[in-house]
Amino acid sequence: MTAAAFPLSTAPDRYKFKYLIAITVSLASVLELLDTSIVNVAIPHMMGNLGATLDQVAWVSTGYIVANVIVLPITGWLSAYFGRRQYFAGSIALFTMASFMCGNAGSLGALVFWRIVQGLGGGALLSTSQAILYEEFPREEFGTAMAIFGVGVMVGPTLGPTVGGWITDVYGWPWIFYINIPFGMLALGLTMTFINDSLHQQRAQRVDWLGLGLLALGIGCLQTMLERGERLDWFSSGSVRLLGLTSVSSLIAFIWHELRTDHPVVDLRILRSRQLAVGVIFGLVLGVCLYATVFVLPVYLQNIRNFTANQTGLVILPGALASAFTMAFMGRLQGKFDARLSIAAGVGIFALAMWKHAHFTTESGFHDFFWPLIFRGVGLGLIFVPLTNLALADLPMSKIPNGTGLFNLMRQLGGSVGIALSATLLQRFTAIHRADLASNVTPFAEATRERIAMISQALIARGDIPAIAQTKAIGFLNGIVTREAMMLSFEQLFLLFGTVFVLSLALLPLMHKSRGMPGGGAAAH
Repeated sequence: MTAAAFPLSTAPDRYKFKYLIAITVSLASVLELLDTSIVNVAIPHMMGNLGATLDQVAWVSTGYIVANVIVLPITGWLSAYFGRRQYFAGSIALFTMASFMCGNAGSLGALVFWRIVQGLGGGALLSTSQAILYEEFPREEFGTAMAIFGVGVMVGPTLGPTVGGWITDVYGWPWIFYINIPFGMLALGLTMTFINDSLHQQRAQRVDWLGLGLLALGIGCLQTMLERGERLDWFSSGSVRLLGLTSVSSLIAFIWHELRTDHPVVDLRILRSRQLAVGVIFGLVLGVCLYATVFVLPVYLQNIRNFTANQTGLVILPGALASAFTMAFMGRLQGKFDARLSIAAGVGIFALAMWKHAHFTTESGFHDFFWPLIFRGVGLGLIFVPLTNLALADLPMSKIPNGTGLFNLMRQLGGSVGIALSATLLQRFTAIHRADLASNVTPFAEATRERIAMISQALIARGDIPAIAQTKAIGFLNGIVTREAMMLSFEQLFLLFGTVFVLSLALLPLMHKSRGMPGGGAAAH
């Protein structure tokens, strides 16, 4: 049975298959998000198997994310050009086929190429899924739709490292790609059966090739710069400077061109809606703070507490589940009160969680992590659904795909900025704290001499000769200083991003008092 069997014109049957559609698009989105994080734990295995350096194999992740980001803002245009059902199904098929080819790749070049193709297919899934849900659910149930979608969005990436580590250890790294195939085929079958073309789509009259080229060049260079900047020491590197200059000039030319052409590939004119413009900026800040802390926490757990990837996943999982349950609860309440109140409460709880994160130590255990991560999950759950709905509240239904594309693009770019910023600040803060601590740990300090002597005696008792024991003791003390410096840096970063998120609350009064239901501009349009 095909989508033609489910005509949308019959009012009583209009929302008959809404929950099946929600499951379909959520499954597709989970696959896309899972593949963003699942690869990272398999990188050492890929290096050994493909004979690649860390810098080379990093393109397996970078290529996927760059392709993803290039496609995000044009998903609305592509959906209208090809037809939503055909475009969404084609994207799933491309993603699934590329997954097989990634697993089957015999060289690094082939793997990177197919990861880029996979990213081009996956880039459509997130934004198009949201646009589908906004049309396939009645307006009063938009919160429920986004809650179903949000559960997968929050839990999927969290499971990535844990699932990826287990699959890689048991079956080998190609299976982190092969696992997509049955789920991709299921999502494709459900898409062809239940998803229809949009009632509101307006097909583009021609292809804006210049806009498309400028966007791909500008966003691609920006994302590549953010992904590789820390490794290349930022603007001291000529290649980073070139990427930055190319990105800025291309994006300026893109904006100028898109505002002048009659058939833009990205309709930037929708940013005249202050609601969307502010929502997009808030989404950027959300991306920075969320992805930065998501990046920093596993680094802390694995470098300071020596947790494995599986243990790290188990620590993070309760917070992701708390976020999912909060989203589901908020989905039932959506539309019954001012969405800004939920966002403000979520930001406050997230900041409380960051304050608790800043009290982690080098000896913290599972019980110390549980409640701070639960608070973080609840805070994010209170923000995700209301912010998305609030940002899109003034757009007519025909513009929702463009709106979701821009919103997700800015959140993704914010995430890349957050990761790059946190990685750079972690190194800088650690160097500063280490210098401060080392200035007090000198051979002339009585406490230092006593500590070295104590460690040396313990090593001598285990059989080391005195000279070697003293060298080892100094090395051991040096390791303690570095570890403590990193710990102080983690605490500083958690407080920093919590504070930045609180300051972003100044944006909320710029959004009108709304219950945050998208499509509100349809009548006026």
